[in-house]
Amino acid sequence: MARERRKKSKFREYLEVIVISVVLALIVRTYVVQAFRIPSGSMEDTLLVGDFLLVSKFIYRFTDPKPGDVIVFKYPLDLKRDFIKRCVATEGQTVQIIDKALHIDGKPVKNPPQSKFIDPRIYGAGFSTRDNFGPVKVPAGQLFVMGDNRDNSRDSRYWGFLDKKLIKGRAFIIYWSWESEPGDPELAKLEGPFLLALPKFLFSFVKVFGFDIVHSPWRVRWTRVTRLIH
Repeated sequence: MARERRKKSKFREYLEVIVISVVLALIVRTYVVQAFRIPSGSMEDTLLVGDFLLVSKFIYRFTDPKPGDVIVFKYPLDLKRDFIKRCVATEGQTVQIIDKALHIDGKPVKNPPQSKFIDPRIYGAGFSTRDNFGPVKVPAGQLFVMGDNRDNSRDSRYWGFLDKKLIKGRAFIIYWSWESEPGDPELAKLEGPFLLALPKFLFSFVKVFGFDIVHSPWRVRWTRVTRLIH
């Protein structure tokens, strides 16, 4: 009887540890920090496809976003997707782009060293908003954001201002970076009945994990690991 109680007590201890760990993880993910992976090249060369980031979710509870911040937010046209861009103007500022050059409040802004231009062509305002845009004044509670890869980024030039309420946080460090190639194994999606999909998922997990271990010496971008994001 005493042994049975000890077993139950031990089980309860493990269960409490698991529950507390899950709750703490959810609190940290919701209010403190969250991990994100870069899926596209719109922020090159600041952020590359395959970079894994940590995003501070509490910093904007104490301060407002400012020009230069790299922020993660819910995409205004599809709230299920997350985007990452650089804030270039805040509420009350006037934004204009003239032949790819950014102007804030009527003054040209020196392109930061992070910005990248890959297309020598310049499009007129009647054809595209990419290279010639505005002037527009940023409304209260809004931001104007752009990707560092200026010729290859869907940002405020195309879909408008960003509501501050959609911001998830500021990206501050790259904690891992993996250079993927076409044909690399991928995790299977848990689609359909869980018990039927689980074996396929576990098999793909073992396959991906083994592949990553074998290829990590030359696929990991070691020089980018622990790099601060500016």
